[in-house]
Amino acid sequence: MDVLNTFNKVISSVSTTVSQLSNHLPGNPLTREYDVENQICSAGIGLLWRVYKATKKSTKQEAAVFVLEKKQLEKLGSKEDREQILEILKKGVIQLTKIRHPHILTMQHPLEESRDSLAFATEPVFASLSNILGNSMNLANPNSFSSHKLHDVDTKYGLIQICEGLGFLHSDVKLLHRNICPESIVINQQGAWKIFGFDYCVLNQNPHDAKPYFPFHEYNSSWHALCQPSLEYLAPECALISNYTVESDIYSLGVLIYTIFSTGGKPIKMFGRDFQGYKRYAQELKSGKYPNLSCIPEGLQNEVKMMLNATPELRINLHEFTKIPYFDDIGVKTLHYLDQLFQWDNLQKSKFYKGLPQVIQKLPHRINVHRILPCLVKEFVNPPMIPFVLPNVLLIAENCNNQEYVKHVLVHLKPVFKITEPIQILLIFMQKMDLLLKLTPAEDVKSDVLPMLYRALESDAQQIQELCLSIIPTFASLIDYPSMKNHLLPRIKKLCIGSPLVSVKVNCLLCIGKLLEHLDKWLVMDEVIPFLPNIPSREPAIIMAILGIYKLALTHSKLGLTKESLANKVIPFLVPLSIENGLSLNQFNVIMALVKEMLTRVESEHRTKLEQLTNIQKESNALKFQSQMQLVSNAKSPVKSESDDVFSNLGLEQFLNDMEDNGNDSNAANNTFSSMSTSSSTMSLQEKQRLTQQQELNQRLQSQASLTPQAAPARTVNKPKDITSSLMENQLSQLKLTHNTSNNNNWFSQSTNSFNNNSITSPTSSSSQWTTISKKNDDWGAFDDLLPNSTNKRGKVPLNQMKTSASQPMNLMQHSNSGNSLLSNRKKNELSADDIMEFLK
Repeated sequence: MDVLNTFNKVISSVSTTVSQLSNHLPGNPLTREYDVENQICSAGIGLLWRVYKATKKSTKQEAAVFVLEKKQLEKLGSKEDREQILEILKKGVIQLTKIRHPHILTMQHPLEESRDSLAFATEPVFASLSNILGNSMNLANPNSFSSHKLHDVDTKYGLIQICEGLGFLHSDVKLLHRNICPESIVINQQGAWKIFGFDYCVLNQNPHDAKPYFPFHEYNSSWHALCQPSLEYLAPECALISNYTVESDIYSLGVLIYTIFSTGGKPIKMFGRDFQGYKRYAQELKSGKYPNLSCIPEGLQNEVKMMLNATPELRINLHEFTKIPYFDDIGVKTLHYLDQLFQWDNLQKSKFYKGLPQVIQKLPHRINVHRILPCLVKEFVNPPMIPFVLPNVLLIAENCNNQEYVKHVLVHLKPVFKITEPIQILLIFMQKMDLLLKLTPAEDVKSDVLPMLYRALESDAQQIQELCLSIIPTFASLIDYPSMKNHLLPRIKKLCIGSPLVSVKVNCLLCIGKLLEHLDKWLVMDEVIPFLPNIPSREPAIIMAILGIYKLALTHSKLGLTKESLANKVIPFLVPLSIENGLSLNQFNVIMALVKEMLTRVESEHRTKLEQLTNIQKESNALKFQSQMQLVSNAKSPVKSESDDVFSNLGLEQFLNDMEDNGNDSNAANNTFSSMSTSSSTMSLQEKQRLTQQQELNQRLQSQASLTPQAAPARTVNKPKDITSSLMENQLSQLKLTHNTSNNNNWFSQSTNSFNNNSITSPTSSSSQWTTISKKNDDWGAFDDLLPNSTNKRGKVPLNQMKTSASQPMNLMQHSNSGNSLLSNRKKNELSADDIMEFLK
């Protein structure tokens, strides 16, 4: 919303300016040369001229544009009067164009006329004296100058300037002004009083070397008042002897002085167009009856009384008037000297500038800013004189607010910031750096002030370097963090390492030590602490300065060195320094005291850390032991479900125990796989790869174990056989087995010794006997799954219990008692479904 309001104000201001320009200068050629802005004041006879602030388009130079709107004259009288006034105004401007003097208003562009207006351009203007005295006629803002008051210095030096300007007109130009009044005095931007309003001037008609003669113009009461000089400021001889002399302007000056000091800015008498009243007043003056001059300062009353004398020859001349004690003021002399500086050499100027600070402190701030400062900044083009001028400029800047400083001071200081010769310029800026950083905007500090500070650090002059280092900590709080980190601190470190002077190194270290409180902990740890061991010098002063930085970094609450930095960098660096030659006993004691303090800090912090780690480890072990005990108790007393409670009272405990015994082997075989499955989520990648390789190896071994040295006899179960054929088959298998046993007796004897209790049986007839084979032989391990079930508790008969002898023939009568028994045995030896599934596994 604020942005919109500001934007609306800007739009309103621009539209108002455009409206004013279109209203005041419609079609005037002056608009092609100047950008006209807001109205400043009014001036000239009847304050008919409106004065506007302007800027020349080509050079961007400031100016003032005087505009007269012809329609203003419509209310002044008849057409003849309006035309006469218009001609008088043109005459005054044309005459002003021909005169050049420091106390005459300077023209920048001649008069331009259009159908609706007259306009011309001059130097920048502040106001007319009539506006300052309270006359607000023809002003856009009647209260523009209500707060502006004239100081004694303003009045004194302003009167001197008017006297000098009139003296130039009388002696050099041979011109009689005839209209010295507040409306004809214009004050420029610097506060100088300038003569204006040559509307009624009269030129000398005699030769230049003869006594001046000014033709007399009789006052005509039938004319408009603006067509003739004001009777209030007209000399009495015009009514008494009908004559003009240069002393006539001196009388007008006396009335002007009375008007300045009077209450309300009124002249001695108000006549208007009453010429007879004016003549009576002239007679009173001739008879010695003077008006009351008590409003005029005592030191000026007699001189003003002489100016008002009815006899021109008895009036004080201008030169004598400027020499009276009233003008013997140090402020007036200072302003007068400043106006004549261009005539002096550098030696005279330097003496004047050295004494100027005492005068500046006594003068009003407005005089310093608008009168003295513009004269001083002109000397910035002369480098040898800058060291004499710069202290005065900065003294004036101390009393300026931010807006005044930026507008009137900083714009002139920016070029000076870049000057390095003479070296005194940098010295002065270093001494006033706190002032510059306080008043200068942040963007200008980065672009102009800090680069000048960096140039001072890089200077070859030892005095500049040490002064810069000594004052940097005083304004460190005003320097932003990035500039401190990236620009200022690296330059100080570079100067400390590169300078051959011990004093400069010590000042660098002291500067860094004072800057520590403006830095953060990590900047100190990364930039300052690693830099100290790189300093090549080992003089006692440098060692103690380094020690001071370490001590401050160790004890400061904001900083604090870590125990790792102390143990790895600081202490190993300080201990060798303690035995450097040149250290005194006191310095050695200081170093050792600091080292001991650092060791104590490292010891206490690291012991505290180890104690904390030990406590944490103990707590962790206790928690782990507690969790293991919890698992053991859970294993001993498994949680029973409701179904377990139901079956517990049915008398099935014996069967359940047998099932547990039979399942122990299979559960033991699957424990590894189960544990791997349950803990797979916690295994690392390497452990998973190792178990996968082991599983593949086991599978290969099992596949090799399935190869047997002798094929098992095929059994045909499709149709039953008779008892005789069964006996014959048994006899033939016995013979084959005996033959194989005799051939491989040595192999079987070795395998039998290595056979363990985990062997299982192979299927055969009830009367057959097999030689025991070790289970460790991978080629015969598959027979264990082919053995028939037995009546023992384990369910199968192991091979080592099935012995036979090749020398003992099989007794066929063991099976001839009953055919039914043979058939039952045959049926008993057939593989069950469980045996087949176990074999497939």
